[in-house]
Amino acid sequence: MTLFALVYTLHLLAALVWVGGMFFAWMILRPAAMAALEGPARLKLWLEVFQRFFIWVWVAVVLLPISGTGLIHLRFSGFETAPRYVQIMMGLYVVMAALFIRIQALQLPSLRSAVEGQDWPAGAAVLGKIRQLVGINLLIGLLVVAIGAARPMF
Repeated sequence: MTLFALVYTLHLLAALVWVGGMFFAWMILRPAAMAALEGPARLKLWLEVFQRFFIWVWVAVVLLPISGTGLIHLRFSGFETAPRYVQIMMGLYVVMAALFIRIQALQLPSLRSAVEGQDWPAGAAVLGKIRQLVGINLLIGLLVVAIGAARPMF
């Protein structure tokens, strides 16, 4: 395996974990939780899910710019020669990371406080905000994947 292939594989796996995890949460877990669980149990479930999933998102948040920078240097010899689609992907990554950090730093502590205090209406409101931000991040992530797939870096 070449160095490029290794770095590219790590990059794709990090994107797959983050975007695929959001897709699973939004399209599969959320409707199933709505159908099967009452409000308090659903809020407790989501708190546990986020705490576990966000560990992996942090891995992706760190790995993507490292591997992306490596790919740029291996394929394009630096940022100044990288094509526009790579620059767009980098910009969208920054937006995605900012939205994730907003959820992690502001929304998750509020959800945790609401669940621990058994303030179910407040917890539901926070979960709604998280759902909205994750939905936006999912759409951006799918766009980044589509851009990358349409313009492979080989």
